[in-house]
Amino acid sequence: MSKLISILGSTGSVGVQTLDVIRNLGYKVIGLTANSNVELLEKQVREFKPRIVAVGEEVFTRDVKNRFESLGVEIYSGEEGLIKVATADEAEMVVASIVGIAGLVPVFEAIKKGKDIALANKEVLVAAGEIVMAEVRKRQVKILPVDSEHSAVFQCLHGNKNKEVNRIILTASGGPFRGKKASELENVSVEDALAHPNWKMGSKITIDSATLMNKGLEVIEARWLFDIQPEKIDILIHPQSIIHSMVEYIDGSVIAQLGIPDMRVPIQYALSYPSRRYNNYEKLDLLKYGKLTFEEPDYSTFSCLRLAYEALAIGGTMPAAMNGANEEAVNLFLNKKIRFGDIPRIIKKVMDSHTVNIMPDLNDIIKVDCWARNAARNACTCA
Repeated sequence: MSKLISILGSTGSVGVQTLDVIRNLGYKVIGLTANSNVELLEKQVREFKPRIVAVGEEVFTRDVKNRFESLGVEIYSGEEGLIKVATADEAEMVVASIVGIAGLVPVFEAIKKGKDIALANKEVLVAAGEIVMAEVRKRQVKILPVDSEHSAVFQCLHGNKNKEVNRIILTASGGPFRGKKASELENVSVEDALAHPNWKMGSKITIDSATLMNKGLEVIEARWLFDIQPEKIDILIHPQSIIHSMVEYIDGSVIAQLGIPDMRVPIQYALSYPSRRYNNYEKLDLLKYGKLTFEEPDYSTFSCLRLAYEALAIGGTMPAAMNGANEEAVNLFLNKKIRFGDIPRIIKKVMDSHTVNIMPDLNDIIKVDCWARNAARNACTCA
């Protein structure tokens, strides 16, 4: 049976792979959004023929508006446009693949409209997990994880009860700097940090993988997504990225989900759930890999991981402050305004100066995110 899908962030890595999955499944696209890649968005519109599209405010010129209206689609811009696409009446599911806090409000509005969410945007639950999941329960919608690690956990939990879970084990490749010490990473280049050994991802997520902040964000996401206490969430470095995550049960059984590093597989499972559908993607050949290895994470060298755990333990608005500071610090690094080693230092400075609100609403989260970004930019001058 076909589904009607809106995609937030269709020109990014996950968005492009989602459309590849949709080609295979034969689903109908209702809405698409892009920030600035208008050329790719136009190609997607011509192929998938959505009813509605949205672009970033900076590229919303008369020429762009005319270009898409001539294709017979409604066009909007900015956050208003994201919300229009996310809440389109026909859409049954929204794929949230926008990177960063920009996805929070559109996803929240989609949930309020009763849409199921295929979630690739970690920051939605990192910044506002308790608020978002309360709304999910209220509206009785589904959040289906797209990240390979959370999809793996979701599959390993299937048919079992949370009270039977001893711990969740999130695996991590270790990124491009696995085995390095902090002194070796101080001045690594942007190009080296973007050279992930296993996965093809957008630049922000790839840098987060290099600092291991990505895994810290996943811990916070898992806490809310699976309603499990932080002390039951562990991380294990697994360089081959074949075991995507595991669940250990109270009887000692460990259930793992395996596959080659291909984001299309968890994307497809989220879109087709509860069914599994055929595809012609490469299948896992364990003989090809020979052996699978595991290591403890180095919390000293990769201090972003420790900061994420600290933010989760403090709670309230601290995860939002940490996330906003990280987004800004990564942006500064990508623009070569700070060193790689400055990223965790800036995040720590912002966290140390943040006054936590233990019972925030969504507006409080958004204000803290804005504050944290400004604080990170200010910290940049003395990092």
